[in-house]
Amino acid sequence: MPHLRVLAGPNEHTLVPLRVNSGVPVQISSDAFEGQVAVFIKGLADAEGGREDSDYFRKRSGVTWSIQVQGRFLREYSADELLFGNVFERPFKLPWGFGAALKFMNFIDPTLEHDLASRSKPWALSPLVATMPYFRQQRGSPAPPFPPAEPISDDATQLRTTVPPAAAPALAKLKASPAKRRSYFANALRRQEVVFGPEDVVTTDFCYDFLQFSHSGIALRLPGGITIDVMKYWDGQPVRFVCCERARRGADERPWGRVLWCVVIEPAEGDMPVQVQEKEARSRSGSGSDVD
Repeated sequence: MPHLRVLAGPNEHTLVPLRVNSGVPVQISSDAFEGQVAVFIKGLADAEGGREDSDYFRKRSGVTWSIQVQGRFLREYSADELLFGNVFERPFKLPWGFGAALKFMNFIDPTLEHDLASRSKPWALSPLVATMPYFRQQRGSPAPPFPPAEPISDDATQLRTTVPPAAAPALAKLKASPAKRRSYFANALRRQEVVFGPEDVVTTDFCYDFLQFSHSGIALRLPGGITIDVMKYWDGQPVRFVCCERARRGADERPWGRVLWCVVIEPAEGDMPVQVQEKEARSRSGSGSDVD
């Protein structure tokens, strides 16, 4: 199986290696967010020496990968201003069956917006509070241990709102029910009523089973028996998972603004597709000629 390298940091330019399945988090620190990131991938041995498996998958059955984050936003954001998803540096080839994949993605996350066919920088983003499979928020200090000994359960009952408590009784019902929380915050007006700030400790678990990792490669498995061999289409560019600000209207063509934290999955050196290795070799060769 190709080895993958996972990195994390406060943005896509400031990244450090993360040991997958180790339970040792990477610390994230900036003037906008402070927290920790841990990644678990079932059946994977990464380039940094991470183990192939973790107790996490015995406790959270039915998933094959997990990106977990805990931290505080150091300025106030409404829940509608915080997005999570993927942004890419350059266009990529869309495989046969990708239309079915998009339908599946929109089914599990109706708030998803995307332009994956972009000729510049493809993207797919959703409101953080509505897209996370598991989301937990609490107020005050100290933050609970991270990564948690047991997978987190959902709890959005302590969220702060900009409306009187009596006007938001539904929040009290958003405990231990990811489906209710995601449905409730599919409404943009409800997201605009919720505020995150330095007193809020937010823990998220982005985990699914549609990516399967094995010694033969990585497969995207969709309902209806559709399987896509990811390695045939992946050109080696980093896959970025970002939490970011929603761009202000008219500020840019991109829907995202500042990145607040970032997790990157990429082939380890020596495991890149052949065409990518050849391109980098030509680049190094050209650089050497210029020096001479």
